This record gives sequence, structure tokens and C-alpha cells, in this order.
Amino acid sequence: MVRRVRASARQIPAKREKQTPALAADDIRSALKDGGSAENAAGVQWFFKEKIKSHGWYTADLRRAAVRFRREVRAECGLDFLIAVADCLFVGPVLEEKVAAVFLLEKLDNEFGDREFRLFESWLDRVTSWADHDALVHDLIAPMIASKRERASLVFRWAKSSNRWRRRAACVALIRGARAKIFFPEIQKLSDFLLPDQDDMVQKGLGWLLRETAKADAKQTVPYLMKIRRRAPRLVLRTACETLPVAIRKRVLASGSGKK
Repeated sequence: MVRRVRASARQIPAKREKQTPALAADDIRSALKDGGSAENAAGVQWFFKEKIKSHGWYTADLRRAAVRFRREVRAECGLDFLIAVADCLFVGPVLEEKVAAVFLLEKLDNEFGDREFRLFESWLDRVTSWADHDALVHDLIAPMIASKRERASLVFRWAKSSNRWRRRAACVALIRGARAKIFFPEIQKLSDFLLPDQDDMVQKGLGWLLRETAKADAKQTVPYLMKIRRRAPRLVLRTACETLPVAIRKRVLASGSGKK
């Protein structure tokens, strides 16, 4: 997400006597601002088409800071408080604040239920870039869909949204399941629906999903890629084929296949 920067000594916010989720989130925002790098922040914009506000943190440093805070807040205030802090953080234009919100909660999906899933789904309307989108969907939403298959039906509702990030989410949300060799019927149905989509963020998301599906089960996926190669956008098809053997990739990407 961002380039390396030395972690700030002030990574964990000072505790207050009467802490609330909003105050805890404010403390984290201050720590993120203090611990960033203006030089690296300027370079982050290169990765995005949309305007990005960044403090210039390296992802590994940001994750370590979030994990340390998570340990403290869970021990003192519990999981519900931690989720509320993350909810306060996943707003606004600052990239590290929203990614930190996800890092506070990642790998806790086995402790979440439908209430938390609905909360994370609502965060899709706060997304402003592919980075906060992919952190949210790949690290929080996708594991919860893979663990409870009936949630996968929601991706078809997202696929019909006018919001490009919800349409991308429809794709990225199935990646964890694709790696586990589940959801292939859903992936086919979703792909057929989204192939005409001209948004590059949606195309990249769909290509990513198909690439992971092909990596997990090429025997089942390659025939599907051959079936759609004449109508699939070139970006989708090329991304989907990236990890396939050269000979198979050439077959799928034969001259004339794929649309711009």
C-alpha cells in the first residue's frame, strides 16, 4: 500500500480515564499522523487515480501498531468496544485510518456474526479507493462469506449497484472461497453478469477473482475462460490467465480474444 517508514515510538495512544470508542479513535488518528512520513505520503499518490490523503505509513508498521492497540483495548474494554473504535476509524479520506480499522479486526472473523457482517457491509459506502476497499472486503468480508455460504447471495445484489466499489466487492468477496474451491457456480454467474461492465476497478476485481479461481482449480476454470474469451474485456482475461501455464494462457488469449 505504502512504502517503508520507520515506526513511530508513539504507536499506541495514551489511555484516558473515561475512554469512549470515539476518543480512542481520535487517539489512533493522532498517532497515525505523528508516525507517518511526508516523503512517503507524497509517493503514495502514484498508485491511485483518485486523490488520496495519506500519512505515509508502511503497511507492516501500520499492522503492527494496530495489533498492539487491539491487544490493549480487548483486554480492557472487550471486543464490542474494539469494533466500535474501528467503526469510528473507517470514515473520511485518510488511507491509513481506514486500513488501520481493518487491521484492528482482521483474523477475528470467527468471533463475528451477522450483526458484524451487516456493519462491515455498510462500510462499502464509505470506500474511497481500491486500497481501503480491498482491505475491507478481502480481509473482513470475504472470510465471513467463505465461512457462511448463504452470505454469498449478497454479491449479486452488490453487482447490480451503481456504486463501483460495491460491484468490485461482489468479485473480491468471493476470492477466499475461490481459493478453497467453493463458489464456482456463483463465480460463473457473477462473471457472466459483470463481463459487460466497463469500469476498470470492476474489471480488475473480476480478473483477480478469476485468476484465484484458476489457480485453485484450473481444470474447471480454463473451460469457462475459453467459453467467455470472445466477450470478456481484455483486462479481465489477461488478469485471469496470469498464473496459468504458458501454453494454456496462449490458448485463452488467442488472437482476437478479449475486448478493450
